[in-house]
Formats: sequence, structure tokens, C-alpha cells
Amino acid sequence: MPSGSLSAYDRTVMYRKTQQPLAEPLTRRDKRGIAIVAALLLVGFAGLGIWAAVRPGEYGQSRDGCVTVTAPSSTGGGLLHACGAGARAMCHAAFIHDDNLSLLTRPQCRLAGLGPVPAPGPSGATP
Repeated sequence: MPSGSLSAYDRTVMYRKTQQPLAEPLTRRDKRGIAIVAALLLVGFAGLGIWAAVRPGEYGQSRDGCVTVTAPSSTGGGLLHACGAGARAMCHAAFIHDDNLSLLTRPQCRLAGLGPVPAPGPSGATP
């Protein structure tokens, strides 16, 4: 037999080794296990969705001197959050400038009670 050729038996064995074995049908136990895992995943995702809707996090809304702004970003939405002096500085800058970020920040500043400082009236005017 030449060294480069394979016998019919060797070719058959090689062919059988490369084939995928037939899949066995799932038993009732296998199906029950898959159903349990799927149900647990569904309950987990539903709970996560409810939690996210009810409790959006510490940065949920602008109020009580804290400002939260969602602004467009290179990775989607960027979250800007500040309280106290940082919030006052952010709002002061928002009411001075007219760029897109400032326009997005102004309503949140008003919600937090950090609206624009009124301009002083003419001297000698009485209210």
C-alpha cells in the first residue's frame, strides 16, 4: 500500500470522527430545569425593571439645592450632578451662557431652587 493513500476503513473512521453525534431528546427533567432557569431570569429582569422605575437612584431629580442634568455625551447620556456650592456655581454659569448645556441646565436649576439672581433695580426705586 503506498504511504500517501488511506484504506477505505481509515477513510470511514476519519469521516465518522468529524460528524456531530445526533442530539438526544430532552427529558422531562431537562425541560423542567430549563423552564425554572428561564422563569428565574424573567422574574429577575422584571424585578430589576421595577426597581429602576421606582427608585432611579440618588441622582434622580433636581431639588433642595442639588442639580442633576442629563446631557448628550460621546458615549450616550452623561449625568452631571452637584449639590451646595458646586450646584450654585453650575447654575450661575448656566444663566450667564447660552450654549446647549446651559439651556439644559437652567430648568434643573429652577427645580432645585437655584434660579437666576434678579438684576438689581434702578437705585432709588421703591418696590
